[in-house]
Amino acid sequence: MLFKRDPAAGETFPVAKTEAEWRAALSPEAFRVLREHGTERPGTSPLNAEKRPGTFACAGCGAPLFDAAAKYESGTGWPSFFAPIEGAVATRTDRSFFMTRTEVHCAACGGHLGHVFPDGPAPTGQRFCMNGVSLAFRPAGD
Repeated sequence: MLFKRDPAAGETFPVAKTEAEWRAALSPEAFRVLREHGTERPGTSPLNAEKRPGTFACAGCGAPLFDAAAKYESGTGWPSFFAPIEGAVATRTDRSFFMTRTEVHCAACGGHLGHVFPDGPAPTGQRFCMNGVSLAFRPAGD
């Protein structure tokens, strides 16, 4: 059975776990962000300072999401990227908190990663502003 993140929308994802399985696999903060659309406090992720070559993967399912070469310092307090790995993320409209934004989630497990904004650098002009707790870094060569 596939885990439905939003049964009303009929969403299903290739990586499927029950809520209990997600809770057992994730820290409370990672569960809050990835499974409940939470946001970590800005400046709290050690991944903000990560500059080595490698890949940023989903902390929930391990799917590769962003190449480290696409990471840049946005000054927002969250790890930011100008482009994801092709096919790794999906988006949907988020109308929470009395505003309209574009939510970014893992295409493999549906975990909430953050939001994308149209104020990033070249070559895409996009800023994928991600919660560090939703990511796991894998250095090149590991």
